[in-house]
Amino acid sequence: MTASSRQARVLACVVFLVLVCAWELVARRSGLSALVLPAPSAIAASLWTQLSNGYFWPHLRATLFTLVSGLALGSVVGLLMGIALAESSLLERVFRPYVIVSQVVPKLALAPLFVLWFGFGATSVVLITALICFFPLMENTLTALKQVDAQRLQLFQMLGATRMQTLLRLKLPTGMPGILAGLRVAVVLALVGAVVGEFIGASQGLGAVIIASQGMMDTSLMFAALILIAVIGLLFYQATLLLERVLLRSYTDRP
Repeated sequence: MTASSRQARVLACVVFLVLVCAWELVARRSGLSALVLPAPSAIAASLWTQLSNGYFWPHLRATLFTLVSGLALGSVVGLLMGIALAESSLLERVFRPYVIVSQVVPKLALAPLFVLWFGFGATSVVLITALICFFPLMENTLTALKQVDAQRLQLFQMLGATRMQTLLRLKLPTGMPGILAGLRVAVVLALVGAVVGEFIGASQGLGAVIIASQGMMDTSLMFAALILIAVIGLLFYQATLLLERVLLRSYTDRP
């Protein structure tokens, strides 16, 4: 780690501590009700209590299952759809408008339909999550595969490479940075989709906890759930960055 990176991390920690202290001071001195703005100390106490007594663990497992399942399904479909549309201009002209229409419709409006069609539970939430996160990967894959250098593509054609060989040895390795950028966006949106889906279509999960805490007027519990959601999002995003470094390094090191 370079000195500038260490300084940036230290500065980020200092800013975080300043913001938390300012929040604590405002919450204690402003006279605002804890229902409106609970102090960070109250939120931390609620988080620790609910983790200690086991309340959060089933909801964490439910959200993680939804997130991983929806992300896997949406990513696979998005990647395959992007490859298919990039390889066939006919498929792109036929199916891309339908894909775009599926994305411009608000997913929160589709959630009640998914509950009606697939029932109240994990299936509906997983499908909502997959629908939200597949588009960035599909769009990035399509764009990346279409931006392959024309001279390199012509060279592969002159050497007699098949369509599959060109895809596997030229287009995918060249387009890998763009595809992985789409995966980063998909990871963030998958968590959004999981939580939004749990608002309507699930009785377990951190999204369901937020709705329940709203009904109980327990704002500290709501903030505690939001902290867990943020932690999950950061961990998954960092895992995606690690995967990106590994994959890009493996392609760079190829002879």
